[in-house]
Amino acid sequence: MLQSIRTARDEYPRQFWLLFWGMLISATGASMIWPFLMVYVSGRLHLPLAASASIMTANSMMSIIFTFIAGPMADKIGRKWVMVISLLGNGLVYLLYQNATTYLQFCVIAGMAGSFNPLFRVGADAMLADLIPEGKRIDAYSLIRLSNNLGVALGPTIGGFLAATSYSIAFFFAAIGMSTYGIMMLLLGKETIPTRNIGMVEEERARPRLGGYNLIFTDRPFMQFVAAFTLIQVCAALVWILLSVYTKEQFGIPENLYGFLPATNGMMIVILQLAVTAWTRKRMPHSMLALGSAFYGIATFSIAFMTGFWGFWFSMILMTIGEMILVPTSSTFAANLAPVDMRGRYMSLYSLTWGLATGIGPVLGGMLSDNLGPRFIWFGGGLIGLASVLVFLTLKNRTKTAAG
Repeated sequence: MLQSIRTARDEYPRQFWLLFWGMLISATGASMIWPFLMVYVSGRLHLPLAASASIMTANSMMSIIFTFIAGPMADKIGRKWVMVISLLGNGLVYLLYQNATTYLQFCVIAGMAGSFNPLFRVGADAMLADLIPEGKRIDAYSLIRLSNNLGVALGPTIGGFLAATSYSIAFFFAAIGMSTYGIMMLLLGKETIPTRNIGMVEEERARPRLGGYNLIFTDRPFMQFVAAFTLIQVCAALVWILLSVYTKEQFGIPENLYGFLPATNGMMIVILQLAVTAWTRKRMPHSMLALGSAFYGIATFSIAFMTGFWGFWFSMILMTIGEMILVPTSSTFAANLAPVDMRGRYMSLYSLTWGLATGIGPVLGGMLSDNLGPRFIWFGGGLIGLASVLVFLTLKNRTKTAAG
C-alpha cells in the first residue's frame, strides 16, 4: 500500500493530494458520529424505529432535489465552490444536531444535511475525473477511497468511546473535520472545470431541456446502471443507518464496542483496496458490479442470523469485500460514461443513488422491524441485493468501454 502511494505521489497532480488528505481529515471527524446517529436520534425521540428512521426521508428528499442542482452548478460555477459550500455547511449541521430535541428539529437538520451532501460528492467526483486521465481513474478513485476509509477506521473507534460518554464532543469533532477540509479547499484548491465546457460542445447543447438531464435520461446503459446501483445502496443504507440501533436494542452492544465494526470496514479497505482494484481492473466492469453486489446482498442477509459481536463482525467483512469490488468500479464506470461537458450532471445522478437509498432503506427497514420483527430488516435487504445482482448481470455498455 505504501509503495503504491509513493509511486502515485509523482504520478498524480498536487490537487489530487489535496483531495486525498482532505478526505482523510473530514472522514475521521464525520465517522466519529454518523455510525451512531440513529442510536442518538432514537434515544432522544423514543419513537418506533420506522418513525425515527423517517427523518432520513427528509434527508433523502432534499438530497434528491440538490443532486439535480449540484450537477449544473459543478459544470457552470466550478467544482471547488460547490465542495467548499458543502463542507462548511455540513460542519454547521453537526453542530446543530447536538441541540436537537424534537422530531421536527431533527427533520430540518437532516434536510440541511441532505442539501449539502450532494454538492460535495458531485464536485469531488467531477474534480477527480477532470484531474486524472481515463486510464488511471480506477486507481485514483481507489486511493481516494483508501484515504476515506483510513478515516473511517480511525473515527468510529474514537467516536464510539466519545459517544458512550458525550455525544456533544463527538458532534464537535465531526464539525471540526468537515470545516477543516472546507477551509483547505477554499485556500489551497484550484478550479479544474475543463475549458471545453464553454466551447463548441456546449453550444451544440444550447437551451437543453431539464438542465440537460433529458440527454442523460436517454442514455440507457447509464440509467440501467443507476437503477441497479440504487438497489445495492439500499442494502448499504440499511447496514450503516440501522445496524447500530439493531445491535444495541436487540443484543445490548454499546457504542464503544460497535465502533469496531465500521473501523473493521475502514481498515480492510485501507489494507486491501489497492490489491483488489488491481484484480478487478482486468475484468469486465459489469461482471465486477454484479459480484460486488452479491457480496453486499449475502452480507445483509446474514445479519439476520447473527446474535453477537463476532457474528456482526463477520457480516461486516463480507460486506466490505463487496464494497472493495463494487465502489471503485462503479465510480470509474460512471465517470467514463460521462461526456466531458456534462460530467458534473452525470456524476450527480450517480450520487443520487445514495440519496434515494437513504430515503427508502431506513423507512422500509423500520416498517419491516415494527410489523414483522427486527430480523426482517435483513431478510428484506438480502432480497434487494439479489435484485441488484440480476440487473447488473444484464448490464451491457452500448456506448464505450468503461473498464477504466
